[in-house]
Amino acid sequence: QVQLVESGGGLVQGGGSLRLSCVASGRTFSTYAMGWFRQAPGKEREFVAAFTSAANTYYADSVKGRFTISRDNARNTVYLQMSSLKPEDTAVYYCAGTAYGSGFGNPSLYAYWGQGTQVTVSS
Repeated sequence: QVQLVESGGGLVQGGGSLRLSCVASGRTFSTYAMGWFRQAPGKEREFVAAFTSAANTYYADSVKGRFTISRDNARNTVYLQMSSLKPEDTAVYYCAGTAYGSGFGNPSLYAYWGQGTQVTVSS
């Protein structure tokens, strides 16, 4: 069982930066692929980024070049550094973990989810 707790959300002006953190419980953290998803009001949950157990990274086209995912297995933590933020990045951001080795953009493959952290970008 893995429990995930996100932090770091908040209100930021357009063009600004935020760093989200997600701390995981459990000794098998390093074996999971970790992803970040987001959900804006009235929209479906969408993939943002993933960091696999093999240290491969994947990004949604909408955030490439602006967001960076990283992880520290010693601290059981995954990060999402967000820069050049836009109002359309406003959403609740969720951290998630999966034991699958592919399909990282599919939220249904993630067994573990955090409670979410709100990110609001003002124009």
